[in-house]
Amino acid sequence: MIRVSGQLAGITLICQDAPMALLEQIDADLKKAMLARDNVTRDTLRMLKSELLKLDDPDDLEVLTRAVKSRRDSIKSYKEGGRQDLADQEQAEIEVIQRYMPKPLSDEEASEAIAAIVTEVGASTKKDLGKVMKEVRARYPGQIDGKLASTIAGELLS
Repeated sequence: MIRVSGQLAGITLICQDAPMALLEQIDADLKKAMLARDNVTRDTLRMLKSELLKLDDPDDLEVLTRAVKSRRDSIKSYKEGGRQDLADQEQAEIEVIQRYMPKPLSDEEASEAIAAIVTEVGASTKKDLGKVMKEVRARYPGQIDGKLASTIAGELLS
C-alpha cells in the first residue's frame, strides 16, 4: 500500500521480470540518445521497444536476433543495388542492437565449445548433427552463429 495525501490507496504492483529489465535499459538509453541527438540510436531503440511491447511474451534474444538478421539481409540487398549509404545505416543499427545481446564467442572459443558438446553428446557421424546443434543453441543462445556452428560441427563429425 502507498500513502497518498493522507489516505491509503491500495495499488497492485506488477512483478517485473527479465523482459522488463531490457525495456527499462532501452528506455534509459533512448532518453540518453534523444538528449545527445543521436538519431540512429534513437530510431533503432524505438523500433526495438515497439517490437518488445507488441509481443505478449517476448523472448528478448529472439527479437534482437531477428532484428539483426533482418538488417544483415537488407545490407546485402543494398550493396547489390549500389546503395552503400543505406547499407552503412543498417550496419550502424546492427551495432546499436548488439549492445543488448550476449557477447558472441570467437571462432576459436566456438570451436572448443562445439568440440566439447560433440564429445558429451557422443556424436560421431553427420547424422548426429541435429543433436549437436540442438545442444549448441540451448547452451549458447545468441553467442554462436548458427551457420558457423553448423560448419564447425560438420567438420568435427566428418
